[in-house]
Amino acid sequence: VLGLLVWTLIANTTYHLHAAYGWVMFVSIFFWIATVLLFITYLLQLPLKFYVIPWPLVLMIFNATATVLYITAFITCSAAVQPTSWRQWDYNRRAAASFFACLVMLAYGVSTFLSFRAWKGLGSNAATSQVTNHA
Repeated sequence: VLGLLVWTLIANTTYHLHAAYGWVMFVSIFFWIATVLLFITYLLQLPLKFYVIPWPLVLMIFNATATVLYITAFITCSAAVQPTSWRQWDYNRRAAASFFACLVMLAYGVSTFLSFRAWKGLGSNAATSQVTNHA
């Protein structure tokens, strides 16, 4: 939901006049779509069917990549906000997009930490350890 807010707030401005927002739009839309697809994958319980794929490792790499790229998108979006914009609503939307990009960056960072713990086997419960250990 937060990633959706980032790209919809920027899309409602004249972002095409500023090249920096192209990168922010790419990162936010790409990871929003990828996260929705990953959510659907887990919702349909596909990791149980494709147990050969190391899902905790895949999830950790995905979250770490999203965190790093959202750091760059947050910095780019924040640096490109111009308080002297001639369109006040563009300034408000871009500032809000910067705030939500920071929240998304933090959420992906926490997800990276939690997926790292799951990958290492720390903090998993008995149910997950029985399901993922296929002999």
